[in-house]
Amino acid sequence: MFSYISGGTIPLVAFIGIMFAFLATCFFIGKFKQFLPKDAGREYAHDGKLSAGKPRGAGFIFVLVFLASALLFAEINTEIAVYLILLFAAMMTGFLDDAAKAPWGEYKKGLLDLIIAVVVALTYLKYNDNTITIALLHMDVTIPAVIFGILIVVLIWASINVTNCSDGVDGLSGTLTIITLITIYIINRISGTGGQTSYMILMFSVCILGYLWYNATPSKLLMGDAGSRAMGLFIGVMILKSDSPLLYIPAALVLILDGGLGLIKVALLRFCKIHILKNIRTPLHDHVRKVMGWSNTQTVFRFAIIQIVISMGIVYLLLIK
Repeated sequence: MFSYISGGTIPLVAFIGIMFAFLATCFFIGKFKQFLPKDAGREYAHDGKLSAGKPRGAGFIFVLVFLASALLFAEINTEIAVYLILLFAAMMTGFLDDAAKAPWGEYKKGLLDLIIAVVVALTYLKYNDNTITIALLHMDVTIPAVIFGILIVVLIWASINVTNCSDGVDGLSGTLTIITLITIYIINRISGTGGQTSYMILMFSVCILGYLWYNATPSKLLMGDAGSRAMGLFIGVMILKSDSPLLYIPAALVLILDGGLGLIKVALLRFCKIHILKNIRTPLHDHVRKVMGWSNTQTVFRFAIIQIVISMGIVYLLLIK
């Protein structure tokens, strides 16, 4: 909506956009959190009953604020517009699940995530080529379009679901998402990729920070699937736009291990009757709290520290020419 210079937002306007996104998130969550659905408490989760009665689905608010901020302050083309629509769709499917009296089944949510992932793949291949950069080796590889499309679907579906599964401790999923997104932002700055999506990374991150203002232990509300699914989708799209999708693994490694091991464990047991990690509770944030005795604060800080260290290593390796 605002004017642009050399294909990017005017610096002062960009700064105002970031401040607006943060302050608007804080304001609207504070103003409307009482209208969100209430959490029923999850009996299967460690200390899950402590969340009972808290407003749930705050992702509905901070994602809408991000979308409004992006439309006001970011440079939007057709490709980015499609991703924003899909972000809204991911948020709404999560919010409708948050608000439902009976939780949606895993297969229903998985199918909806698959549809979103397929649309992302088709959109990306329409507006981008099928060449990726193996950043740590400083080389480009061209992948057949069909195979690349399938890999994009796997990436997006996995990113949505591992991020969703990591949401179980006050501040954890949001904090890890911000670290991952800032890692992608730095990757973009080093490699000169990302374009206007780099600015949107900062804007989305401050919206999450606005949510974390209320979610820090002891939390006053929860993001719900409305937030976690949208965050996972956003991470997946942003790493794609960096042209180095393989860096998703180290940049989101703690999210992958925390949320992904449980998905693998359940899938192998359900479909292959193979029981792995018998002595490990999943998600891992439940294991470290219940088995190892970590507090919620220790879990968030230590998981965040691990990801920051990994991200620093990635940045160092990318700077070596």
